[in-house]
Amino acid sequence: MAKLALINREEKRRKTVERFAVKRAGLQLVLNDSSLSDEERFEARLKFQALPRNSSPVRLRNRCKLTGRPRGVYRKFGLGRSKLRDFVMRGEVPGMTKASW
Repeated sequence: MAKLALINREEKRRKTVERFAVKRAGLQLVLNDSSLSDEERFEARLKFQALPRNSSPVRLRNRCKLTGRPRGVYRKFGLGRSKLRDFVMRGEVPGMTKASW
């Protein structure tokens, strides 16, 4: 089980990303618009850099919904590999079986 502080930090980051998503998207459009003047784009760059670091979606980390484990997480299920294996072995995931060849 991951430390509760790390799980809470990740949740806080998700809320920050959601809160600033519209503002970031608007500034990105201005930055990528080559028809605007350099001064306007520079002002947009300064505003973009003034946003909190945690408002960037790149800083998010997928974590297991049950344990909070940061690595080996399957997006489709939202579970870490070990918990997914437990569910599969108990037959709780439809269509998945243990591989044998």
